[in-house]
Amino acid sequence: MPGGLTTLWRPTGPEELELVRRSGWRVWPPRLPEQPIFYPVLNEDYAIRIARDWNAPRHGVGYVTCFRVSTEFLARYAIRQVGGETILELWVPAEELDEFNAHISGLIEVVHEFRPDLDRR
Repeated sequence: MPGGLTTLWRPTGPEELELVRRSGWRVWPPRLPEQPIFYPVLNEDYAIRIARDWNAPRHGVGYVTCFRVSTEFLARYAIRQVGGETILELWVPAEELDEFNAHISGLIEVVHEFRPDLDRR
C-alpha cells in the first residue's frame, strides 16, 4: 500500500467490541447520535489508561484494540493533543466512519483486557 500503514489503538467497552466481533473484526460500528466523533488514539499507553481506568470500572471490563490504517488516508485528520505530551487522538467525524473503515488493513485485534480490581473499594 503506498505510504504504508499506521497502527492505531482504541479503548472500548464490551458493547462496542461485540459489534466489532460481529463484523468479523473488520470495521468499527456506526456512532450513536450522542457520539459525533470516532476517536482512535495514537499510543498504546494512553489506550491502556482509558480502558483500565475508565472503561473497566464503568462497564465491568475494558479492552484495548489495535488496528492498521493507510497512513496516506490518515493524513486528512489532524492529530489532537488532548492532555499531556503523549495523549494523542485522531477525531474522525461520525459521517466519515464508513470511509475510515474502508482504509483499515487486516483485522481489528484485542491486545489487552482489564477488569475492575475488586480489592479497591
